[in-house]
Amino acid sequence: MANTSKSKRLFTTAGIVFLALGIILYFAKAPLGLNRKIYDLPVFLIIIGVCFALKGFMAKEKTEEEAALSGKTFSEFLTNNAILLAMLVLVVVICILQPRFMQIRVALDILTQSSTKLIMALGICFTLLIAGTDLSAGRMVGLAAVVSASMMQTATYANRFFPELPQVQVWMPIIIAILACMVFGALNGFLVAKYDMHPFIATLAVQVIIYGACSLYFDMPPNNSQPIGGIRPDFAALGQMRLFNGLYKGFPGISILIPIALVICVIIWFILNKTVFGKNVYAIGGNREAAVVAGINVFRNIMGIFILASCLYGIAGVLEAARTAGATNNYGNGYELDAIAACVVGGVSLNGGIGKVGGIIMGVLIFTIIQYGLQFINVSPMWQQVIKGVIIAVAVAIDLTKYRRK
Repeated sequence: MANTSKSKRLFTTAGIVFLALGIILYFAKAPLGLNRKIYDLPVFLIIIGVCFALKGFMAKEKTEEEAALSGKTFSEFLTNNAILLAMLVLVVVICILQPRFMQIRVALDILTQSSTKLIMALGICFTLLIAGTDLSAGRMVGLAAVVSASMMQTATYANRFFPELPQVQVWMPIIIAILACMVFGALNGFLVAKYDMHPFIATLAVQVIIYGACSLYFDMPPNNSQPIGGIRPDFAALGQMRLFNGLYKGFPGISILIPIALVICVIIWFILNKTVFGKNVYAIGGNREAAVVAGINVFRNIMGIFILASCLYGIAGVLEAARTAGATNNYGNGYELDAIAACVVGGVSLNGGIGKVGGIIMGVLIFTIIQYGLQFINVSPMWQQVIKGVIIAVAVAIDLTKYRRK
């Protein structure tokens, strides 16, 4: 138990050190004239300190054999966390080059931008957990955005999508948009489960169908493919409302998207870890033949996976329409690739059966922080794409290396 106790003490001690340093800097930065040099760094140190201390406090005890093994696998730890460590180094470099990056406002912007991406990634993770994928996810986001926005325009807007439509309750278009996505999710599931079609081909076909159907809907007169605007304030509030705005001087408030994403994270964590359906998802992804022998209804579970995933895409699309107060048929284009990449970076195995909600959250945040940070220091968008591609390649290589070891 000595090694385990040492590990617990290490996290707890590090947490206390960060916490103390943060508190000292918080009260000392004004007298020392450091306000414009370290901005909100003390607050971040306090948060990191609390997280480290909780990690040490909640660490599980291990047997002596497990503790000894953990000491021999330090290289494995570095391999498993290479992307995260690289991101931390990048964040430090960005903070040195541009100290304004160390602001609560910036952190809240990153979390806001991550929210809808996270909801979408949580949906696509179900398909990855069964060693599949879903290329139609981005187009479902666009479909939900267009359908919901088209019914949520103000009565006085000149170019209304439905001129004769009365002002309906805000929840009605949301439900209709999500149900529209779930119909296509069911089609995905049926093609994969009934005909054993590879998810790549099945969802690619459905992706094209969705885009065509959404474009036909978007081109209906009198809209005629014009961007949908004039969104009602009660609908836009779903993506633009800020909580605790003005809590203290300069505090920008917390976007409503952040708690919505957190609630969905908790629900998905519960489904994956505490329900029979969640256990079946991991079982099918780990070994489909063994799952069939164990009596799991693979057809029903695969249908459920794609329908649940499409529900989450629909929610993400509705929130995107509310956040931007508008929509076009090109919304969501390419989003599925970013979501898949974030899941892989977060530890979801492309070979199925492995992945956690916490890892997905980390993967989405890593991509958002890197993208936001590179924009913050004015790195060329072309270089941003190169860096993103390198991260994806490295993450997949690490995933395959871990799979071969097992």
